[in-house]
Amino acid sequence: MMRARRKALAAPSARDWSFRHELKYYINQGEAALLENTLALTMDRDPYAGPDGSYFIRSLYFDDVASSALRQKLDGVDERKKFRIRTYNLKDDQISLECKEKKGQFIHKSAVRISRALCEQILSGDARGLLAVDAPVARLMFDGMTSRLLRPAVIVDYVRKPFVAEYQNVRITFDADLRTGVFSKDLFDPYLPTVSAMDKYDMILEVKFDEYLPDYYHKLIQTGSSLRSAVSKYVLCRRFE
Repeated sequence: MMRARRKALAAPSARDWSFRHELKYYINQGEAALLENTLALTMDRDPYAGPDGSYFIRSLYFDDVASSALRQKLDGVDERKKFRIRTYNLKDDQISLECKEKKGQFIHKSAVRISRALCEQILSGDARGLLAVDAPVARLMFDGMTSRLLRPAVIVDYVRKPFVAEYQNVRITFDADLRTGVFSKDLFDPYLPTVSAMDKYDMILEVKFDEYLPDYYHKLIQTGSSLRSAVSKYVLCRRFE
């Protein structure tokens, strides 16, 4: 069995491995197909994926009146947070309220499952129902909605094909058909008008892991024309406002 090698990457806290590394690449369909075939031999499929190994994600991102989340990303602010409500395959029994925190090259996602009723209440601008949710992310969202006037900003749609490995909690995903809503922010409308948000590349490859990326996977993702980037689906979709 191949022995994994440590990558020299500093963590935000030696005792807090809830923060993970995240690498992002632009990748074309040909390279993605080859890489998927190789990963299928060494990694597991996400148990929540469909028969073809993928699922549909729709996220509604929130921002304040000054578009702080957008501006902080564009300005390269080292520590920042983004709030979103995410659905899977447009099902209203799988609604997740999430906060994605970024510290340099490290990320942390906190999430809690919420009901359709609470989701609709949040979308209407009423944050009171969040106080009844026993989760830190709910309190953060309440504070953001009441003090910074966080409100729905943009819909982000894509199809994700994930691969997972237990060692170092490696997760490699292929995100294709990135689209954004242009006239509505309705999370559950299957006929929501959307436009493509990708220009030059076919999809986005994301690699997440805990302390270090095993050398085997590190070598695999170094495909021919893949481009390492600080790509943000949120920023790509907000361009259309």
